[in-house]
Amino acid sequence: MAEGIEEVKVVGEPPMGVVTNNFNKENWVPKTELGFKVKSGEIKDINDIAGKGLKFLEPQIVDMLLPNLESSLLSIGQSKGKFGGGKKSIWRQTQKKTKEGNKPNFGCLAVVGNKNGYIGLGFGKSKETMPAREKALRNAKLNIISIRRGCGSWECGCGNVHSIPFKVKGKCSSVEIELIPAPLGTGLCIEEECKKILEVAGIKDVYSRAVNSKNRLNLMYACLDALKELSRTKVSENDVKNLGIVRGIQE
Repeated sequence: MAEGIEEVKVVGEPPMGVVTNNFNKENWVPKTELGFKVKSGEIKDINDIAGKGLKFLEPQIVDMLLPNLESSLLSIGQSKGKFGGGKKSIWRQTQKKTKEGNKPNFGCLAVVGNKNGYIGLGFGKSKETMPAREKALRNAKLNIISIRRGCGSWECGCGNVHSIPFKVKGKCSSVEIELIPAPLGTGLCIEEECKKILEVAGIKDVYSRAVNSKNRLNLMYACLDALKELSRTKVSENDVKNLGIVRGIQE
């Protein structure tokens, strides 16, 4: 089922850069107290939730507060190609051998963001492809975070929000990645799937360096860990002004 499937051929998956949020407020029936407050308009800022350490238990909360959310599926697997070759696939297929035969499972990794400082990464697994995709999108919305952006390149110093404010490192298992600020117009000098993560986060220019990056799934989680490090690092008020640091912007 996963053989020969490419990311652009997935049914229902729009191309990158297209708003994918088809959320309908009227049809949403909240299940938590936080959901009722968001639907009634008592909570309008997503930072009121994340800033107090509260967890997102309903993906509709994120759909409501971030209406311009975009999504994409990342290539984490490999499918069989012609003449014994392999090519990238968005489905990571595993099999369990039983007396009844082989039982396949499909894993999928989704990234969501508003291209303005908010990003979420989620993994979903199921016996079929479409449920795995829906689980991944749901988990990505529940894991939404806000990151810092700015201009930390000594070659640029423009003060615009196009890169990251300072150098950060991320790690997942044995994979390590380092994100370095780049001047305006450089582009994203990073692995293709990690580039999608930075694009939906709103980062346009960056240098990178990775170690032990053969495992693509761990590489993407390491990239997310590096983005989280941007918010963990303490900065002074002078650095905020000089580097043009801003947090996620809710549109």
